[in-house]
Amino acid sequence: MTRRPSPLLLDGAAVAMALLDVWAHWDIHEPLRMACGLSAALALLLRRRHPLLTFCVTLPSVLLSDAVFACLAALYTLASFKRPRTLLVLGALAFAFADTTSLPARGLDLTSRTTLIALGYSTATAAAAVFLGQLVQTRRDLSLRLTEISQARDRQELLTAQAALAKERAQLAREMHDVVSHQVSLIAVHAGALQVGTKDPNTKEAASTIRRLSVQTLDELRHMVGVLRASGGNPTDLTPQPALVDIRRLADNCGIETELTMDLPEGLPPTVQRAAYRTVQEALTNTRKHAPGATARIDLFQAGDLVHVRVTNTAPTQPPLPLPGAHHGLIGLRQRAELLGGTMSSGPTSDGGYEVRVVLPTEVTG
Repeated sequence: MTRRPSPLLLDGAAVAMALLDVWAHWDIHEPLRMACGLSAALALLLRRRHPLLTFCVTLPSVLLSDAVFACLAALYTLASFKRPRTLLVLGALAFAFADTTSLPARGLDLTSRTTLIALGYSTATAAAAVFLGQLVQTRRDLSLRLTEISQARDRQELLTAQAALAKERAQLAREMHDVVSHQVSLIAVHAGALQVGTKDPNTKEAASTIRRLSVQTLDELRHMVGVLRASGGNPTDLTPQPALVDIRRLADNCGIETELTMDLPEGLPPTVQRAAYRTVQEALTNTRKHAPGATARIDLFQAGDLVHVRVTNTAPTQPPLPLPGAHHGLIGLRQRAELLGGTMSSGPTSDGGYEVRVVLPTEVTG
């Protein structure tokens, strides 16, 4: 892409050419004419901010001297910034008459062939400056229009992409509803049948836990489907989001033995409360999957301006179940904590257990 010269450089070149024109017609015996020529050359420094004023200031130099470059440059600038055609025609005629009147001897005699030829030449010269200025203005307008068209096309592409995303969300929501909810519903039904049909207390309790977790999974699945179907909507307005008060119910229904200690003030930002809930939820899920028979301890407290969430489980007492997992849960917790300006750490403990710790600021910015 060609780099255009800076306006300051162009203005300097225009002033230099005008001064060269004055020097070419310099006459020490005509101080008034030379002063008009010099003032016209220096007036070109104002041509971008005040094009009409600059043209009016340079016009006397054409009338009183032969230095015409400054006035032509001012007329070109006027044509490149102003649209009224009447003003441009009057400016061109004013230049032509001033240039012709400056001829020596008779002045302006419209009956003279020489005068008419000079007037036609001057008019053609002024018209060339006007046409060149109009050409530059048209080019500038076309560039702006192309920019607007490009921006409109980008907006249209964005809307098209959002529409495609909404379609994919709806498709994914239908697939989740048709496949996942069907399978989880079958699990809940069979767990209910097992709970009713068995006489073993341990089996009955396990079936009850499976059925309760299946129902909870279906509720969360319905919420996720609602989020996916709300294309561009605010997910926090779809359904009530989990908060600190829900952690107690989560710990009681997780299917493992837990000890909860929560010492947090009321009024924490909703994003911090959701992050704390999701941290506890993910840690308990990992404990159920990877540490069967272990117990968990949940500690939530505030130290200064930081909220600490710590979930620690003991060593497993049974072999872990071969359950599928993509290992994205802890990564998601770390990303959520970093988005809120906090930190997340996890790792094994000295007694063979595992600990997940999240530290979040009480005031979330952004």
